Amino acid sequence: MIGQTISHYRILAKLGEGGMGVVYRARDLTLGREIALKFLPADAAATPRARRRLLKEAQAASHLNHPNIATIYEMDKSEGSPFIAMELVTGATLKQILRYGALEARQFPDVARQIAEGLGEAHRAGVFHGDIKPANIMLDARSHVKILDFGLATLAQRIHTADETEETRSTTSSTQDIVGGTIPYMSPEQLCGAPAGAQGDIFSYGVLLYECLTGRLPFNGETPIDVRHAILRTPPTSLRSLLPEISPELERLIDRCLAKPVEQRCASMEEVLDALRRFADPALQPRKCLAVLYFENLNGTQEDEYFRDGMTEDVITELAKIKDFRLFPRSAVFAFRDKPLPVTQVGQHLGAAYVLEGSIRRSGSRLRITAQLAETRTGHSVWAERYDRQLEDVFAIQDEIAQNIARALRVTLTERERHEIEKIPTSSIQAYDYYLRGRQFYCQMLRKGLEFARQMFARAIVIDPGYARAYAGVGDCCSFLYMWCEASEDNLREAVSASRRAVELDPQSAEARASHGFAESLSGNYEIADKEFETAIELNSHLFEAYYFYGRSCFAQGQYEKAAALFARAGLINPEDYATRSLRGLCYTALGRMEEAAEACRDCLQVLERYVELHPDDARAVSMGARCFYGIGDHARSLEWAERALSMAPEEPLILYTVACSYACLKQADKALDCLEKAFRHGFGHREWIHRDPGLSFVREHPRFLALMQASPPIAPD
Repeated sequence: MIGQTISHYRILAKLGEGGMGVVYRARDLTLGREIALKFLPADAAATPRARRRLLKEAQAASHLNHPNIATIYEMDKSEGSPFIAMELVTGATLKQILRYGALEARQFPDVARQIAEGLGEAHRAGVFHGDIKPANIMLDARSHVKILDFGLATLAQRIHTADETEETRSTTSSTQDIVGGTIPYMSPEQLCGAPAGAQGDIFSYGVLLYECLTGRLPFNGETPIDVRHAILRTPPTSLRSLLPEISPELERLIDRCLAKPVEQRCASMEEVLDALRRFADPALQPRKCLAVLYFENLNGTQEDEYFRDGMTEDVITELAKIKDFRLFPRSAVFAFRDKPLPVTQVGQHLGAAYVLEGSIRRSGSRLRITAQLAETRTGHSVWAERYDRQLEDVFAIQDEIAQNIARALRVTLTERERHEIEKIPTSSIQAYDYYLRGRQFYCQMLRKGLEFARQMFARAIVIDPGYARAYAGVGDCCSFLYMWCEASEDNLREAVSASRRAVELDPQSAEARASHGFAESLSGNYEIADKEFETAIELNSHLFEAYYFYGRSCFAQGQYEKAAALFARAGLINPEDYATRSLRGLCYTALGRMEEAAEACRDCLQVLERYVELHPDDARAVSMGARCFYGIGDHARSLEWAERALSMAPEEPLILYTVACSYACLKQADKALDCLEKAFRHGFGHREWIHRDPGLSFVREHPRFLALMQASPPIAPD
């Protein structure tokens, strides 16, 4: 099918296949947009009556116009096979996210509300889903929900063979679609043959909320028959026994959604939404979404930019400690750095409710900072302040900004949040200055930047031996240097010892725990590493590095499914990070799930191409783009970007390795092995990763590759 034109749609790639047909990515040649094309089973329209009912259903679903529902554009047929053209939605499904466990507490309220609003809109239009489950809920890079496949569940019920026996059903997977639904998410009446309806959707919604909160299904069993029996006869495990801190209102709502008798459930999705809105628990209110723009550097010199950037990022970090706020990461706001735009425009682009902007000037030992918080809908100022202080008051200023914004937005801080905000990382402003210099270079993620960053963090430690963040910085630099640039025992030992010292100095620091876990994973101490990663997530469930490092560790162990889920979580926390999306594609490639791998690569390229426009000299981004272009089948651009990256950084081991993988995928074995050998000569030697990387499959049995891998250690760095 790929390359064919059906009606006015050119088919570009296959996205997936299931009981309800095959889905392709296609281009609408009339409107010039990419869409999803779902070809339904031929018997979906085998008779005139079936065709009329299918058309009626598709028309009803196509009239749904809501931001939380994937739009159906039209229904048509090709050579007797009906197909539906619908909105192409990218991101991660809730199923992929829940593979690692319960939904992050900060995300749950927004996700629950958005699904309820989408279902409510559909029900008001007389359209029912009938198969609400995690695989049909998509979250994009900014945690915006799209409900997929409206109208197809009732179609599945009609075309399902009437003579299917119970014995046949019992031999299928517990997630097998039957009578228009998926067993663990089906209501009792659906299991008894009733058609899709509002009450069935409400029950499925309750199952979904239960799973999002606990990471487990309310009704379980070893076989589909056991699961059916549990749904029909057995009460679910009490939510309070699994989540002692759950609010009584939320527990009551989910219990009502899961009531087996229809008359005991919530009467409508409007009632569900009303209950969500009435909850006094702040965790169930939509969080206030803030974007902190890089402060204007009034000194106007390049030399002071590291301080301006570091100060801005630390304000983001301080505000992110408040659970009622959702902060955009530095990568999301970097595009607006030094670009004076109206806050209304910034808010519209990012989807932020509030924008914090300001300016900073250093003069000797004096520091002047102005800050203004504005509502993006109106552009009106909510809070503003000017600080004229001594340079050593920098942490107090960060603390005051965070607490003043909380007051301005009527957010009450918990004792823990207040304690974390008021915690001073170092008593020395000179140590802090070195730390900020180091962090600026660390973010480059290439050899010279990492080596310089390590020196800066080390200088900060000399000045303040109790500076936990600086120790964690040294640990991370050494871990990346060991992994990508110089696979020496000295780097590995320093990574472990520095990160361990960071934990000793501040055991409540999620950053220190993640750093130590990363170093231990590179040492092969996976049990210790896993405990550190889990602790880091418990301390700060919104820390990008905790999921990213954990995902890399799982990939190196061959735990691809878990790694993909962790990378998906990291990508949701940092919507502008391209690496996690590319690595998720790598996981699916290793699992042989090529459609999902291609979708992850497309998702990555949406972020990465915007990034490369802003940072055209970033060789790491360009090299990863080459792999993603191969992943979507664009071999010409894959080769173009690989050679472009190589010309930008011909001696950088990470770039050489990544380009080697692209050449190998393109079946250019000699070029791949030339780059790989050169990468090893320059210090690349992360053996566990090399053994697992599916990008090297084409050269894995080549004599040159085997000889390279037999060297121990690989090849001494230049």
